[in-house]
Order: sequence, then structure tokens, then C-alpha cells
Amino acid sequence: MSGLLAYSGIATKVKSMQSKLLSEDKLREMAALENVPEALEYLKRQPAYEDLFSDVDDQSFHRSAIEQRLLLSKYRDFTKLYRFSRVSQRKFLDLYFLHYEIAILKRCLRCVLDHRNPDLDLSLFQEFFEKHSHLNLMALSSAQTIQDFVSNLGGTVFYDLLADLAETPGTTLFDYELKMDLLYFKTMWKQASYLSKKEAAILTQCFGSKLDLLNIQWIYRSKKYYQLSTADIYALLIPISYHLHRDDIRKLVESEGVDGFFTALKTTSYGSMLTTDLYQQPDLEELYEKVLDRVHRLTVQRQPYSIAALNTYLYFKEQEVQRIITVIEGIRYGLGADTICSYVIKH
Repeated sequence: MSGLLAYSGIATKVKSMQSKLLSEDKLREMAALENVPEALEYLKRQPAYEDLFSDVDDQSFHRSAIEQRLLLSKYRDFTKLYRFSRVSQRKFLDLYFLHYEIAILKRCLRCVLDHRNPDLDLSLFQEFFEKHSHLNLMALSSAQTIQDFVSNLGGTVFYDLLADLAETPGTTLFDYELKMDLLYFKTMWKQASYLSKKEAAILTQCFGSKLDLLNIQWIYRSKKYYQLSTADIYALLIPISYHLHRDDIRKLVESEGVDGFFTALKTTSYGSMLTTDLYQQPDLEELYEKVLDRVHRLTVQRQPYSIAALNTYLYFKEQEVQRIITVIEGIRYGLGADTICSYVIKH
């Protein structure tokens, strides 16, 4: 009963926002359009995006500007939920926000390390981040060197995390991103213990599955693309597991080649999710999405009046934004509706 009383309002708000998410039929309609201006006109007719694109000049709106408007829609939805939430619910949202901070930092870092002029107009996000973050977006997006970038992180949790890396010769973008990802994973996992028993179980189920699947992907890529040694693969793994037990990880890491990897994966709790087609043409991205979609739907079905309502909505909103970006890029490069749909609609 306490969950019903605490979450009835926010659950109703989430259902209203969910009704504006694009259906698979709408994604198919969008994928069949002839060009990017038509796609933008289509977005203008969708309730969730009409005001964000109402002032857009369809003929001159560049790729980065489109992506920034779509990212803004995620942040705007987060703000709506935050304003509607109680103090206890805001604790979860404050924790979730670390994910957005790291995503922005990665975008800025790519510009710095690629030595290219930043094409980020982060002014769109400034108001949102000023309310929830200590990051100075304008300073970070204009940094020309890694030293400038890191110095602009002073006073945040990221400064000590990245300062030593900035002074280490040969540090790559992967090193910086891995360090921030590990911070996020460890923080989320640790903070789950401070939630109520029910909320901790929901977060553990969703987040634990994600960590397992990321480790599976990293082991696979290490074997297929980089031929890393066993010791190097172990060094890359997230030191947290959920359904992927220590012996499962050992079998995956120490398997012989890609074929051995999939043989080992079949013996794990995630192996049953692999279809025959996936064995013939391994697609761990599809497995990742399939498992996490299922986990998020199950948690909100079982506990509709809990943080599952917030967590699941934010997850599917993020999925939608990425799918829209993929559809627009597919249209831009003339891939055809069937090919585009194969990327954004999985069964």
C-alpha cells in the first residue's frame, strides 16, 4: 500500500509520457520517407517532438543539430519526472543523472582527443545541467587540450578520476571512457544498498543484467577483433556480476576463439536467449537489447508503483532516441526502409 500511495502520482505521469513514445509502426513509417527534411517534418507531427523541432529549417538542419534536439528531449523528460517526483524518488533520479553527465563528457572528450573543432552546441543543455550538475558545459565543450578539459572538471567527482590519466603518456579515449564507466557501474551498484529492499531488488535486476551483458560483449570483442591475452581481457572486465557467475566468466575468457566463446556462452543463464540464427550470425547487440527490454518490462509489470516506473521509462526513452537517430542516418545514406527497420526493430 505504501508503494501505491508514494508512486500513484508519478506512475500516472509516466503512463501519460509513455503514450507519446513512437510505436514500431511509426518507426516503419518514418524509415520509408524519402529524405531527412521529410523525416523532420514527420517528427514535428509527433506530440513528444513537435515543439522541439517546430523552429527547425528542414533544409539546413545538420546532423549534430538534429542529434542535440533529440538528446534534449531525453533531458526534458527527465526534468518533467524530477519535478513530479517526491524526495525519495528524486534520490534515484539524482543517482541516474550520473549517466547523463558521463555521456556528455564522452562527447566533449572525443572532440578534444581527435583535435577537431568542437561541433557541440551545449547551450541547449545548459539550463538543465545547471539544475542537476556541477559540470561547466561551456568550458568543457570549448577545451582544446586534455589538460584544459580536466582542469575544467575541478570540484567534481571526475577530476581526481581523470587527472592522473591526463598525465600518463599514451592514454587513449578508451582509457578515459572505461574509467568513467567503471565509476558509474560501481556507484550504481553501491548505492542500491541504500535503497529500500524492494527498490534495491529492482535496480539490481536491471543494472546487474546490464553489467553481465556488457562483460559478455567486451569478452567477445576482445577475442574477435583484438585477440587480447587472457590476462588483458580479465583486466577490462567490470568487477561486478549478477547472473554471470565466476566460473561462467572464466569459461568465456579462457575459451578458444569465437566458436569456443559461444559454446561457453550457451552454458550460462543468458545462453537460452540465443536463437539458432544468432548462432549462425552472432549478434550480441541484439541479445543485449532483447534481455534488457525484457528485464525492464518485467520489473514494471511486477512492481508498477515503484522506481521501476521511472527506470523503465527512462530506459525506453533512451532506446527511442537512439532508434530515431539511426532511422534519420539510414535515410540520409539511402539505405532503404527494410534495411533501416532491420536495425531499429528487433524481434
